[in-house]
Amino acid sequence: MFCPKATCILLFGLLVMAGMVMKQQRIATGVWGGQHIQIKVGAKSATIEYDCANGVIDGPLVVDSDGNFKLHGTHRMERGGPIRADAEPRKIPATYIGSVKGNAMTLTLKLADSSDEETFTLEKGKEGEIFKCR
Repeated sequence: MFCPKATCILLFGLLVMAGMVMKQQRIATGVWGGQHIQIKVGAKSATIEYDCANGVIDGPLVVDSDGNFKLHGTHRMERGGPIRADAEPRKIPATYIGSVKGNAMTLTLKLADSSDEETFTLEKGKEGEIFKCR
């Protein structure tokens, strides 16, 4: 089959892009839970609850062909006891790194202002075992 050079290049580029798009998969929507964590994954974002903190991941929650992800969002610390009505916890930029294998997820939280990280294991459809600071 003969095609002009520009058309062949465009067609090849579209095929490559289509292959790249097909390789991206999304984290399954719904509840994912584990010890001290629960994530509610929606179509375009996720909310995270920890014992004494919460977080948000915005944007598409995609994984590569091996199920790995590196997503960005925010994290807010909470504390027990009374708080001022006008007190808003500081949002800290956070990176959420992990992988999904079937119904299991491993998630590592890295905060922008700390070298510490914490890793959690979650299961799809399971409520988190959270003990909120009160």
